[in-house]
Amino acid sequence: MNLKSTRSLIAMSTASLLLFSSCGKQESAEETVIVEEEKSTFLSPPLISHIYTADPSAHVFDGKIYIYPSHDVESVVEEDDSGAHFNMRDYHVFSMETIDSEPVDHGVALDVDDVPWAKRQMWAPDAAQKDGKYYLYFPAKDYDDIFHLGVAVSDSPTGPFTAQPEPMKGSYSIDPAVFQDGNDYFIYWGGIWGGQLQKWRTGEYLSTGDSPYDDEPADDEPAISPMVAKLSGDMLEFGEEPRQIKILDQDGSPILAGDHERRFFEAAWVHKHNDKYYFSYSTGDTHNIAYGIGDSPYGPFTYQGVILKPVQGWTNHHSIVQVDEKWYIFYHDTEISGETHLRNLKMTELTHNADGSINTIEPILK
Repeated sequence: MNLKSTRSLIAMSTASLLLFSSCGKQESAEETVIVEEEKSTFLSPPLISHIYTADPSAHVFDGKIYIYPSHDVESVVEEDDSGAHFNMRDYHVFSMETIDSEPVDHGVALDVDDVPWAKRQMWAPDAAQKDGKYYLYFPAKDYDDIFHLGVAVSDSPTGPFTAQPEPMKGSYSIDPAVFQDGNDYFIYWGGIWGGQLQKWRTGEYLSTGDSPYDDEPADDEPAISPMVAKLSGDMLEFGEEPRQIKILDQDGSPILAGDHERRFFEAAWVHKHNDKYYFSYSTGDTHNIAYGIGDSPYGPFTYQGVILKPVQGWTNHHSIVQVDEKWYIFYHDTEISGETHLRNLKMTELTHNADGSINTIEPILK
């Protein structure tokens, strides 16, 4: 695929100026006004430019960095508020020998046609390693257009992966993320609006309307919670009843649904630093990557602030990984294409302060 080059936007307008001579004649003249939009300066360059990639989940397996992103494609589906134009159909896996290496594309690791239950929209994935096997977790819509989570297995971190014939039992919504804590593996998931999490508030899929905003709580009610469950020993199913994650204000009260600057929207991720658990996520329509800190992988997590300020483009989705002695955040924006649904991966260093807080990162310098 040939990517579009980044272009300045030039607005041109033509104005007819009416000039009157002393004898009363009317003359016209054409004036062309050219206004060039100021270009943004980005903190980080794109990591991958030969295909569009987004939602990067980065891990270190056996001393090597692997990135599991979604694969953006040109779509004929009309854009809407449910994200129908994000019509991805397969996954590529990328590897890096070191944090400064150019990512290597290992080709298609899993295609929607190889997933018996999945119809479309292979959105943000994640991966895990256990006992020499590699597990790719992914969301997709079934033939009723309801999102579920699937899992595929491989003997190699780069695939190809073989999908299970059915989605994970009891799974729904989007954005799976797996966190290993000792011998235990936890899976986090959920996304509101197009991610359908709000439609599962009763425990069953229930929609009161066609809008992705339907079924949300009132602004003064607690925000919809992301979900977590420990994985089963074979890594293929939930090993326990899923539970809600509570994201709390500093006073211990829940973040409210109307607090769009801080409430959970999608893109859950967990990492551990100095025996504390960090739950980070996207705030969606306010475009922050925010975070809370807790004492357990189940939470609750107390809101701390913003890790990554808004990027160019509507969405953001990230992962945080330690490589050697440093921490890095992988994320995406639209620098290459300028199109909301055609994104590119980026990466920059992340800093934990002595008090446990994380320095806020500005991805756009001007």
